[in-house]
Amino acid sequence: MNRIYLDHAATSPMHPEVALAFSEALGTVFGNPSSIHAAGREARKALDDARRVLSGSINADDPEIIFTSGGTEADNLAIFGTAAKKEGRHIITSVIEHHAVLHACDKLERDGYEITRLPVDENGLVRAEDVKNALRDDTILVTIMLGNNEVGTVQPIAEIGALLKDTEVTFHTDAVQAYGVLPIDVEALQVDLLSVSAHKLNGPKGIGFLYQRKGTPLAPLLYGGEQERKRRAGTENVPAISAFAKAVAISQEAMEEKRALYNEFKQSFKAVLEQEGVEFIENGTRQLPHILNISIPGIDIEPFLMNLDLMGIHASSGSACTAGSIDPSHVLVAMYGEDADQIRNSIRFSFGIGLTHEQVTEAAAKTAQISKRLALK
Repeated sequence: MNRIYLDHAATSPMHPEVALAFSEALGTVFGNPSSIHAAGREARKALDDARRVLSGSINADDPEIIFTSGGTEADNLAIFGTAAKKEGRHIITSVIEHHAVLHACDKLERDGYEITRLPVDENGLVRAEDVKNALRDDTILVTIMLGNNEVGTVQPIAEIGALLKDTEVTFHTDAVQAYGVLPIDVEALQVDLLSVSAHKLNGPKGIGFLYQRKGTPLAPLLYGGEQERKRRAGTENVPAISAFAKAVAISQEAMEEKRALYNEFKQSFKAVLEQEGVEFIENGTRQLPHILNISIPGIDIEPFLMNLDLMGIHASSGSACTAGSIDPSHVLVAMYGEDADQIRNSIRFSFGIGLTHEQVTEAAAKTAQISKRLALK
């Protein structure tokens, strides 16, 4: 059976050139970057070269990049690191954030912080005006994601950044899902902290970074050595970091081409459903190009996904971090309410490397076939 992978928003396969760079670095760059001998200096150069690529990809300075174990650690470092350094006990976020943000805020709330969780409209968008109205004298942090991982909505981060620019409030955005498919400029967005993970853009798992604008207060989560300018202790994972930089370099070169291709995939997929007479509603607006989240009336998501899998189509009902959970998507609940049909009949298809137009149309045709069969039951 030919399998068609349409869950790139959950994780993406490693690009062949990235896998090669990873393998080569594993075998040759084994020194500790903190060591002063030749092997250490070689590792340090690889680290510095990678940091330069990553900082350049978001228009930042090299020292503003902190290597982490991925997006979750980067989000946690941004939130807990800010709370530990700033006076004030109020944080603003949204109800549709990734759980790496939501659960970190929940922990701070249990510790006595006040958390304002902003709503979204039916398109999954946060209103900048709501952020402005929620600000208080004791607000220390606003954390709003750049692109939603379930429905793909792109939030008005630059608009929020502009209204926070002349305040003492730290502004963090989780850019894990948007990085590599949208151009990102931290100066244009006016963010102070920004989280990224490599495995979403064809890099290795277990590596990411947090951008920290110069002068932004941040306490470390880990204590040990003086790596990452004393901001993140632990010997750096040089092979993964080198592979991460390779993935970023490739994604930056191909970004416009990828965005156009993924939008074509999205339109082709919807066109097949329409031709087959399948009724559906697209969830969200102003979406990331690689995410298509649709609601299909008359179906239940669990048997639908099982049938897709049996036919070789890999998709999901939303965030991979909640796989196996019986709880409905918190994003769809926020958009439509707890009793809405969309929380039980929505599915996410996400596109990425290696896909062809033929595979996308085949997947759409099988989706239509399953939809018609299950809707009759």
